[in-house]
Amino acid sequence: MSTHIYRALELMLRSSCCQTIRRRSCLRNAVLAPTACVPGGPVFPKRAYSLDSLGPGRPSLGHSLHHPGSERTSPSSALVHRNLSAAAVQGQFRPLCRYDYLDLGEVEENVRRAQACKKTRHFIVDPDLANVVAQHLGPDLQDSKTVIFECNPGPGVLTRALLNAGAQRVVALEGDRTFLPDLQEMEERLDGQLEVLHCDYFRLDPIGSGSVKAPTMFTDKLFTDLGISEAAWTDDVPVKVVGILPQWNERGMLLKTVYALFERLSVFRYGRIELNLFISEKEYMKLVSPPGEMRYYRAFGVLWQMACDIELLHKEPWESFIVSSRQSVPSSKGKLPNDHLCLVRLRPRADLFSAGLTPSNASTLLMMVKQCLAKRKVKLIDRLNLWSPDSGSKLLSELGLPEDILTGNVFPAEYLRLFQLMDKSQEFTQSWLYEEILENTQREGWG
Repeated sequence: MSTHIYRALELMLRSSCCQTIRRRSCLRNAVLAPTACVPGGPVFPKRAYSLDSLGPGRPSLGHSLHHPGSERTSPSSALVHRNLSAAAVQGQFRPLCRYDYLDLGEVEENVRRAQACKKTRHFIVDPDLANVVAQHLGPDLQDSKTVIFECNPGPGVLTRALLNAGAQRVVALEGDRTFLPDLQEMEERLDGQLEVLHCDYFRLDPIGSGSVKAPTMFTDKLFTDLGISEAAWTDDVPVKVVGILPQWNERGMLLKTVYALFERLSVFRYGRIELNLFISEKEYMKLVSPPGEMRYYRAFGVLWQMACDIELLHKEPWESFIVSSRQSVPSSKGKLPNDHLCLVRLRPRADLFSAGLTPSNASTLLMMVKQCLAKRKVKLIDRLNLWSPDSGSKLLSELGLPEDILTGNVFPAEYLRLFQLMDKSQEFTQSWLYEEILENTQREGWG
């Protein structure tokens, strides 16, 4: 009998404690992840986005195609259940920790907040899409050594998804002051997992020197303030960058970035910085264009393929993103499709700076590739003989390439090997490339 009385008292006290916590909770946006479908819960409109890369067996993110009558669950239902049982200690509330689930908000409210931005930008406002992006950043997201740079988080939907996925250090680089108060409020409620800076990642390292005004910033100051030291190129990836590439200057940003990568400038001074960026489908197709596609196989794509492992993680229709202006969804006027934004992982190769390539002579490689691909339907041997008479046959023989091969049919790895052979040869000097680049004022071959 005494045992039954003791159990009854224990249940009564536990119930009373839980009710007190719920009534007095000051964790305004922290909620328990539901473990089951809630009848009558919020129902989000069905999204028509690609489930291409998560593979078989992944949970459905929209209404189930296999069970038409199933209820729509909360976006948090597939996430790890987070423990708030220690939220109240002697009447005080601790900061949110890694086990506290952050509510990603309703789509309608996220849209309203995103549209407050006066600049033309694309935003992730759908919790489902934010969770997909977080999953794609890999299992090492929870590693305490992994630093995530989130570019222009806006209303912070992806920020919360990254933290819910277990990210230990997220640096939110927001260029618009409109979003800073809400992000800073979230930073204060957390226990060190989030740092918010008024900085636009895509405006790092402007041309020139001297003082600059936020959100423009130099990389040295950013990394020094964050306590991130330079790492050897062969070390693990120190920072993962995630964001949406500005559409108004997409090609220019990618070119600037690949130049910096080869010369180890800007963020790449600090190691193999991994980029996880949404870029337009059209630009992605050009980025990965293979040899033989003479219309789109350019130096721009060859350099990226040479420098990085490129992986398409996800394709998402333009309509899934909110644009903070009246700008319409881009249309595909050319022959390439452009109906999606593509989440692309660009991970620099650990062995890039080996076998002769260094940041010091990388500029010569950039110019060589550019010159070769200015015209894709000319013979490579003619280009080589122009630089150094009668050297073409020997070089092509060492590469195992036929003498009639066209410049547009040479693979990126073969261009790198060609440069390494030329760099070692006594028949070539760097001056021939610099002379030609000065003559080509139109910069043919990059576009």
